Amino acid sequence: MPEEDPGSPDHRSPTRYLLWLLRAEWRGVLAGVLLGVGWMLSQALMPAAIGRAIGDGVAGRDDGALATWTGVLLVLGGVQAATGILRHRRAVFLWLSSAYRTVQIVTRHATRLGATLPKRLGAGEVVSIGLSDVAHLGDVVDIVCRGSGAVVAIVVVAAVLLVTAPKLGLIVLVGVPLVLLLAAPLLRPLREREEAHRELVGELNGRATDLVEGLRILRGIGGERLFSGRYRGVSGRVRDAGVAAARAESRISGAEVLLPGLLIAAVTWAGAHYVERGEIGVGDLVSCYGYAVFLIVPLRTIGEAAGKITKGLVAARRVVRLLDLEPAPDGGAARPAGPAELVDIASGLVVRPGRVTAIAAAQPRDAQAIADRLGRYAPGDVDFAGVPLREVAGLRRRVLVAVNEDRLFSGTLAEALAPPGTPPAVLDEALRAASAEDIAAASGLDRHVAEAGREFSGGQRQRLRLARALAADPEVLILVEPTSAVDAHTEARIAERLAEARAGRTTVVCTTSPLMLDRAAHVAFVEDGRVVAEGPHRDLMLSEPRYAAAVTRGEGVPSP
Repeated sequence: MPEEDPGSPDHRSPTRYLLWLLRAEWRGVLAGVLLGVGWMLSQALMPAAIGRAIGDGVAGRDDGALATWTGVLLVLGGVQAATGILRHRRAVFLWLSSAYRTVQIVTRHATRLGATLPKRLGAGEVVSIGLSDVAHLGDVVDIVCRGSGAVVAIVVVAAVLLVTAPKLGLIVLVGVPLVLLLAAPLLRPLREREEAHRELVGELNGRATDLVEGLRILRGIGGERLFSGRYRGVSGRVRDAGVAAARAESRISGAEVLLPGLLIAAVTWAGAHYVERGEIGVGDLVSCYGYAVFLIVPLRTIGEAAGKITKGLVAARRVVRLLDLEPAPDGGAARPAGPAELVDIASGLVVRPGRVTAIAAAQPRDAQAIADRLGRYAPGDVDFAGVPLREVAGLRRRVLVAVNEDRLFSGTLAEALAPPGTPPAVLDEALRAASAEDIAAASGLDRHVAEAGREFSGGQRQRLRLARALAADPEVLILVEPTSAVDAHTEARIAERLAEARAGRTTVVCTTSPLMLDRAAHVAFVEDGRVVAEGPHRDLMLSEPRYAAAVTRGEGVPSP
């Protein structure tokens, strides 16, 4: 939708981002401002034409003057209609253009962030940006056009009144800033309540996303009622915050009517008083009344602009927060030769090259933390071939961390599992190692996959994610609970085939599955974030009771 690429957005502050949006659409904004000014001015000049028609034509009994000013009024009406139509069309285009420009920027940056995004920002927050925030940003660009016309119209009306009735002009000049000053204190509560409401909406969207993704699991364990209650609780907080924000907005809407109404009443009363005293004529009184009624439009537009800009700043703050995120560093300039030893200093884990190493943790979060450090998704001291991991060049190409939160992208099944140009034999071997060849055989590699692979079951998605990781064939592959959603027979096949598929490559599997642990060349048992025992699975089952308890879930140690 946007006509041109204006370069990178200025995201040092919400205000700078809004200004960048206006600069990005400067041609359309300038056209919209000119049309907005023309639309407002044509209405602002109508009371003058009506007053002259009544004063010179009707009261003065001058048919020529009446016909002239009637013609002027018709011309002004035509200008108002034409500029109003064009202004509205331009406003809709600017709204869409600004909204889609933000969507493009956010999507591009989210793609650049990759795996860093879900670790730093919730899915609900990103969804809220795409659904509600872009609308508020589009409203800002739209209101700038009408707001500019409103300001010009107020200045012109005040100038005309200063010429025809100086005292009335002074009332307008003093009254407009006073109206704005009285309405200003209402903006801060609106902004604060909008921010609170926006935070809760993001949290609610995140919970909704989690519920949709885990609905089958929740049904399986009977947790629907528990999580439904939690969702209702957060939904109720969102409702209350929305009501509070609506109250603040309603006060501004009431002020938009009350304060201009008081100003108009003052102008009308003063104008009638000046006619009674003979200071102005009947035509001037009609003009003054027309100006007073007309001022409702620009003053309400300014009030509307204040509310929309406030909401726009809140929305821009969310966008800026996302744009401020930086992807996890891909390493430095060191290029150690592989295969190489990988050492997590914090836990004492040593991953030998060319074999399958399993990490069994008493607390699953400890294994996840080690995986994050090994992939440099979390800070920590990790050495790769004696070189700090942060200094290794091309880290993302050498070390791949695969977790169950990874998504399948839409497209054909082959495209979802491997980049174009991948040899068919490589993909076939990856599918076999992941025990996912039945999925490919049933649907075909040309089958279209919906977003996130929704048509597949949880176990099928897990196997396809594993196949995708194996097809990438990284130097170091770190798998976090890769078989948690599959049955025991399928898990046994995967455990048997994994070592064969990864022969000569380094593989780390974070799991407490006995089937996977039994097939690993080496097992490290982690407790309280440290490796406390290591060796073959069967030896650890006999020699380390804590390991046996973690692997068997406290069901006892099997006899040798």
